[in-house]
Amino acid sequence: MSLHDKKPIELEQGWKFMQEGITKLKKILEGDNSEAFTAEHYMMLYTTIYNMCTQKPPYDHSEQLYARYKEAFVDYIKEVVLPSLKKHHDEHLLRQLKLRWDNHKIMVRWLSRFFNYLDRYYIQRHNLHPLNDVGLLVFKDSVYGEMHRPGKDAMLKLIEAEREGEQVDRSLIKNVLAIYQEVGMGQMDCYEQDFEEPMLKDTADYYRRKAAVWVQEDSSPDYLIKAEECLRDEEERVNSYLHVSTRPKLLKEAENELLRVHQMQLLEKEHSGCAALLRDDKKSDLARMYRMFNRLPKGLEPMADIFCKHVEEEGMRLVRETTEAAETKKEKDREAGKASKEAGSSSGPESQFIRGVITLHDKYIEYVQDSFGNSSLFHKALKDAFEAFCNKQVAGASMAELMATFCDNLLKKGGSEKLGDEDLELVLDKLVRLLAYISDKDLFSEFYRKKLARRLLHATSASEDHEKGLLTRLKQQCGAQFTSKMEGMVNDLQMAKERERQFEEWRERKGLTSSIELNVTVLTTGFWPTYKQLEVGLPDVMMQGVEQYTQYFDEVNSKTRRLAWQFTNGTVHVKASYDKSYELILMPLQAAVLLPFNDSDVLSYAELREQTKLPDEDLTRCLASLTLSKYKLLVKEGGGKGISHSDKFSVNPKFADKMRRIRVPLPPVDDRKKVQEDVDKDRKHAIEAAIVRIMKSRKALKHQQLLVEVVQQLQRMFTPDVKVIKRAIDSLIDRDYLERDTSDPQLYKYLA
Repeated sequence: MSLHDKKPIELEQGWKFMQEGITKLKKILEGDNSEAFTAEHYMMLYTTIYNMCTQKPPYDHSEQLYARYKEAFVDYIKEVVLPSLKKHHDEHLLRQLKLRWDNHKIMVRWLSRFFNYLDRYYIQRHNLHPLNDVGLLVFKDSVYGEMHRPGKDAMLKLIEAEREGEQVDRSLIKNVLAIYQEVGMGQMDCYEQDFEEPMLKDTADYYRRKAAVWVQEDSSPDYLIKAEECLRDEEERVNSYLHVSTRPKLLKEAENELLRVHQMQLLEKEHSGCAALLRDDKKSDLARMYRMFNRLPKGLEPMADIFCKHVEEEGMRLVRETTEAAETKKEKDREAGKASKEAGSSSGPESQFIRGVITLHDKYIEYVQDSFGNSSLFHKALKDAFEAFCNKQVAGASMAELMATFCDNLLKKGGSEKLGDEDLELVLDKLVRLLAYISDKDLFSEFYRKKLARRLLHATSASEDHEKGLLTRLKQQCGAQFTSKMEGMVNDLQMAKERERQFEEWRERKGLTSSIELNVTVLTTGFWPTYKQLEVGLPDVMMQGVEQYTQYFDEVNSKTRRLAWQFTNGTVHVKASYDKSYELILMPLQAAVLLPFNDSDVLSYAELREQTKLPDEDLTRCLASLTLSKYKLLVKEGGGKGISHSDKFSVNPKFADKMRRIRVPLPPVDDRKKVQEDVDKDRKHAIEAAIVRIMKSRKALKHQQLLVEVVQQLQRMFTPDVKVIKRAIDSLIDRDYLERDTSDPQLYKYLA
């Protein structure tokens, strides 16, 4: 047929020519050695369609050509494609399906070029499917409709084979899955419904079977190694040939069967569960367990609970062991006739307990950071566990007291904790972090303040820098109010040196002299702990210095500030001659008892009491330190092991010691009860102040809400007792700070 024929082309005549071209294309696709289309042949086919579509009616064959375009695909599929596909199965079917799909796309590309004129005008005018889409739709209806099930089954077999460790052609699966995606023409329905859903069900079934066997046969770490490998393989599967949208669904199914279903069984396995791994320090296994259960929504909560329980048990074991060791030590001391040392003394079990708590915290904070991904959930579990056992009584003492005593051992001269500067700073850091777990921080503050006062007044602090460093840490951890009094104490000591210089200048101006060297430290009452006020009959030589300093202080301050002398504190350096000359470092009360022996060889208990004016309790302590302790400066005449009112005392002529400078300590007083009373008094004021602050801002508040808000305000320092809060409310009502509502007794109103 010539391109120059002017006669209209009949439909059948034109189609016959087109069919020759289509047949040639089919032969090329089937691998027959047909020659490729020449440019001339291609132009003849295109022009034929063009002419048949641009002829005037009734010779405009656009509609019929559009229909026959579709029929060309349908015929080829029925005659060649489907019979060929039905001959193959499994992997061979997939290869054939991929081949037929590729051929189909080639056929669509060529035919849509031949019929291109339809696309440009006819299809657009009639709002029909473009030629490319028609080709895809025919394949979807005729081939995909019949073959997607066997194709899906073949791919699932390959996927299961791969899960079992066999090598499979991943590119083949990827290419076939591309058909499932492309026939959706921009939608994922075909892929999701015809492949993804059955594949996800298959995945769940597969891992259900595997997990049921593994959980019985394997330890928890071995099981989780296998599970992690499976999940890694599934992710790789998505990356290799599945659609990216399948990833969360696939992993969810696998995680559900491998992890969620058997979670508690894996965590609670007797010899390999979470508690066992913690007990055996299996950090890498715990890290894997964390990673795996972190995949599940709220999957870490049971693990965190086990971690919390384990740490709490470890802490409670420390508490029990320390209490038993302390009881045993007390019993031995009692049998040996030794005085029991204060709780938390440097060599005691209580001090070992604090070291144990620090070690325990170091160990498990490392677990949280390294094995548990620094998770806030595990930080909270660790906090809950430490709070549970750190607020228990240990050998009759609170953790607050033991920590304060431990700090004292670290910071005082001659303490048992011999550490270098860097190590000391590190331990102090850890101690302050532990303080966060103690509910009675105010109790720690009071015990620490007492011990700090002792170090400052007796000049036994090893380093001023370390003292200030710890106060800075406490300030950062607990706030400025927590350390304000302690900082005031340190400042008082610094000012004391300047006052000492001024006092010496004042004495020189006045022409006053003294047979003793006097150093006075003036303490600000609000900063320092309250001390027992005693009227002591000091020897004249000591009284002279006291009177001079009182006169100086009154002159300097114009009597606006009053001095109250604290003879229960400070030190007196006394020169003593026994077998050789000694320098004795005593407390003022001890000096008051010892110095009268310069004038008398023998003094009775009653005579000493009259001269010193000391209460029996304090006099007995002083005499015990001078006659019954390591340094027996005096001897007593009288029976019994202790000090009695009928005893007489004289200087011990046989006293000797290899040291020339001797510190004679007073027997320690258990001031725990006094500290607790002071803390309770401070708490009462803090609770009242909190109630007034809250009511002042709220004006009116229900009883229960007021309780909640008071607890919230104060719990950073201590946990207030509800009964004490109620008593404070009643007290404030009595003092006209608050009133009850006349119609609702549960409602309080603030009175301005």
